[in-house]
Formats: sequence, C-alpha cells, structure tokens
Amino acid sequence: MNVAAMRLLDRWLGVPACSALTAWRRLTAALKLRKVVPHSQVKRILIVKLAEQGATVLAYPALHRAVEMVGRENVFFLVFEENRFILDCLDVIPAENVIAVSNRGLFRTMTSLLDSLWKVRKLGVDAAVDFEFFARSSAVLTYLSGAEVRVGLHKDGDPAPYRGDLMTHRIRYNPQLHTMQTFLLMVEAVGLAPAELPALMENPPAADEACPDFQVTEDELAHVRGKLKEEAGTGELRPLVLLNANASDLIPLRRWPTERYIQLARRLLDKYPSLWIAFTGAPDERAKIEPVLDEIGSDRCICMAGRTTLRELLVLYHLADVLVTNDSGPAHFAAITPIDTITLFGPETPALFGARTPRSHIFWKGLPCSPCVSAYNNRMSTCRDNQCMQQITVDEVFDKVCELLERRNATAKAE
Repeated sequence: MNVAAMRLLDRWLGVPACSALTAWRRLTAALKLRKVVPHSQVKRILIVKLAEQGATVLAYPALHRAVEMVGRENVFFLVFEENRFILDCLDVIPAENVIAVSNRGLFRTMTSLLDSLWKVRKLGVDAAVDFEFFARSSAVLTYLSGAEVRVGLHKDGDPAPYRGDLMTHRIRYNPQLHTMQTFLLMVEAVGLAPAELPALMENPPAADEACPDFQVTEDELAHVRGKLKEEAGTGELRPLVLLNANASDLIPLRRWPTERYIQLARRLLDKYPSLWIAFTGAPDERAKIEPVLDEIGSDRCICMAGRTTLRELLVLYHLADVLVTNDSGPAHFAAITPIDTITLFGPETPALFGARTPRSHIFWKGLPCSPCVSAYNNRMSTCRDNQCMQQITVDEVFDKVCELLERRNATAKAE
C-alpha cells in the first residue's frame, strides 16, 4: 500500500478501533480482569515500529538499552517487511526476533497483521513499546500484543491526533527532544512505575551512543564495483559523489528542486575532471532520473536507481566519497558507513531527526514556518510552496561538497 492509503486506513479504521479498545481496557481495569506484571519483572520486550527505516537507525541506542535490560534473545521488533532490512544491518537483535508484516495490498496487510499478532501473543511479551508517533494502528497493535506494560506517546491535552488511552506508561511528546532520546526514554520507562515517569521526562537520557559501523566483505565490494562497471564501463570511480534526488511520495515537501541537482552535478563535473556522479533511488524512480542524466549530458554521470538492493546501497556508500540527499532514509543509512553526507532539511527539523555522526553535514534554513511537519499533524502540511527547500542554494551545497572532497583527498594523501 502507498503512504496515502495507509494514512487513510489509520484514520478511518484506527480511530474507532482505539475508541472501542479504550472502552474495553477501562472496563477490564475496573473489573480487575487483567493481571498486572510489575515493571521490575519484565522479561520480554516488543518494539513496534512499522514504518520509516531511517527512524529505525535512530532507535539503535534504545534497542541496545532494551538488550541490556532483558538480553538479546528477549527483544523483539514488529516492522513492515520492506523496512526490516535496516534491522538486519544493525544486528542488535537476532534475525528471528524480527516479526515482519507484509504491506502489499489491503487484504494481504490485514491477514499478515493478524498472523503477526498471533506470533507476538504466543511469545508472551511482558512489555510493548510503541515507537510510532501518534499512529493509531501501532497503538492498537501494542494493546493487542498482550503485553501488560505498554509504553507509547499519549495525547495528554496536546494538539496531537487521537489514539485512545491504551498505554499503561503514557509518554508526553516533547517537540524539543531529539528522536533518539525519545526512543531511549520510552525503553527506560519500561523499568519504571508509571508514577516515576514525570521525573524521567524532566531529565531525559542523553542517547549519545554511536551506531555500529556497517561491515562489508571484499566480495560485496567487488560485486557492487561490478554493477558500477556495467553502468560506467569501469568499477573504479574515484572520487564518486552520490545524489539522492528522492522522487518518492512520502513527504513531497522534502524534495530539493530537480533543477538544483542538475546544476550541482554540472558544476562538480566541470571542476573535477576525474569525478564521477551516480544518482541513487528506488526502482520506480529510475524512469524519473534518466531524463535528468540526459539534461546533465555527461558520460561521467550514471544512474544507479534500482540497480542495487538496500544492502548493496550501503556497500556503495563504502565506495563513494560524498552523498547529497534530502531528509530521508538514505541520510540515516549513511550514518553507519564511512561516507560524508550532506542532508538538506526543510519541513522537518534536524534538531529532532538529524543523524548524530561527525560525517553528517546539514543545511536547514530555519524559516519562521519551519518545521511545518511534526508528530502533532501526523507529518502532513498544507504547504504547497516549500521555500524551506528552495532557499537552499546550489552555491552553498557545491561549496560544501568541494570542501569535503578536498578534505578526504588530503586525509588520503596523509595516510
């Protein structure tokens, strides 16, 4: 299902489901029909984060903390099938502990959700932590998991979407807190009584633990070099700059104008006679990127969109020098590789979603209207003129790419 369809389902099915389950929860609580597992006795933890692979990278410190609390074998993760890849790369929990839900079509999604819930309930998890920001579907799944300790964001008078009252540990969303810290705070809440949560929210954990480096093999490097050779005629493209124009439909407001990528590519190719540029993207973006290459008009500019698996994309990051991308999954994937990444932020803020690595370089104009996309509005905005992205100039991005290329060249010579 596409993003628009999932949002519609979350609204039209999620709201009544949350209302009905909230009424049931309150009834069973009043009649004391459910057992209560003390927070100190939690032995198995389920994390619910269905969408957005990039945000899963930001969850690494929280996942690591959950492993410290109950052991690697006792942490489970519920995720859409297309997003499990990054969990396998992080390798923080066993692959068999990742419960993948298919989201290919309404019927298949619903049956896969029911099957996944059945698996979760058989596991007998004691705690479920909902990492989604005010999604109703994840709140429903968290409640139906059977976990007696349930942690998630709660409306609590904020201008946030309604998602019922299904959590035992209600976390109030803090729009000043980096997403890494929010996730870690939620996991820390598992080990506390609900009465202790206000103190935790007033003094949130730092979440400054670095993500692990993604390890590649020589065979993987050789394989991706082979794919580069198929497109470029050679597998040794150095220096290599990757451009992720991102033509997906998740949040169109995040896009930097295509013409800017064309201008940037031309200027880089003119300045560096040996430089190569590769456009990356999903398979369905290839048809949109190929005309861009025609506009650039250089044999040293190739299209790798749809030519790699997601794992191979991370291998490609090991072979390249600089990635230019908008705020999207690749910006976070790159954080676990050696590549320098320039991320163009607009409708969202790097204060909450920026990658925390010295190799991350951010452009954000911070206009009075930014950020206009947040957890409070379900990441939907009425804006139709993304000046926050349009005001990021080719000149400043070009200068930053040149600076990074020259720095990497100097480092290589020194070694």
